Amino acid sequence: MPAPSLLEFSLVDFSLLALAASLVGLSKTAMPGAGTIAVAIFAAVLPAKESTGALLVLLILGDLFAVWTYHVHADWATLRRLVPPVLAGVLFGTFFLAAADDGTVRRVIGVILLGLVAVTLVRRATATRGPNRSGLEAARGTATTDVAGHTGHSTGRRRRWLATGSYGVLAGITTMVANAGGPVMSIYFLATRYSMNRFLGTAAWFFFVVNLAKTPFSVSLGLISLASLRLDLLLAPAVVIGALVGRSVARRINQKLFDRLVLGLTTVSATYLLVS
Repeated sequence: MPAPSLLEFSLVDFSLLALAASLVGLSKTAMPGAGTIAVAIFAAVLPAKESTGALLVLLILGDLFAVWTYHVHADWATLRRLVPPVLAGVLFGTFFLAAADDGTVRRVIGVILLGLVAVTLVRRATATRGPNRSGLEAARGTATTDVAGHTGHSTGRRRRWLATGSYGVLAGITTMVANAGGPVMSIYFLATRYSMNRFLGTAAWFFFVVNLAKTPFSVSLGLISLASLRLDLLLAPAVVIGALVGRSVARRINQKLFDRLVLGLTTVSATYLLVS
């Protein structure tokens, strides 16, 4: 994106970018998933690949507000497990971004996200409809705990590590390729049944670290430039406003509404990536 292009934005274009920047702040402190709508707006106004670099700096600014607000609620054990697979995904995404076609990448990500939403809804529906065990069944389950408990614990731990690794790699790839890691991790955190504050606190630290780690790769690919930084400086106040509004909104959202918003915004974002 050459420097003179900053002077060539129409009022409508710049207004759309400011709206997207405010959604970045809102997504970091109240509504995960809204950030992917910002990805869509940036990609519509700016060249697709260059838009990822311009947006990355604004995402880091939003991350700072999220960490400030929710840092005490983070699940550090989960974050430690996510580091290796996410870094692997970021490295893969860097090479993929250098060679892949934008449209193909977006559609693949959209299909994956819609699949994750569907899996989450099915698992929740199954859990809700599942019959409660009777007292006799519960007693039998307790009686066999000593025999099978160790095996069950080991199997559960392997499944947890497999899920964490899969989501981590996918999040690393999608966040590097299209700044679209938010919906992936939103589905993962929903699947772990996190409370709203724990969700936002863990996500805050996760994306702050990941986005910082992505920055050198984006610079090396030429996605962050002096021109994009000047644009980010102009849009930074909108991120701050969105983040402050999000802090106020989060205090008024109950857990059920929060879960529905996450799933709904993820579905909208994935659909856009699929058809764009």
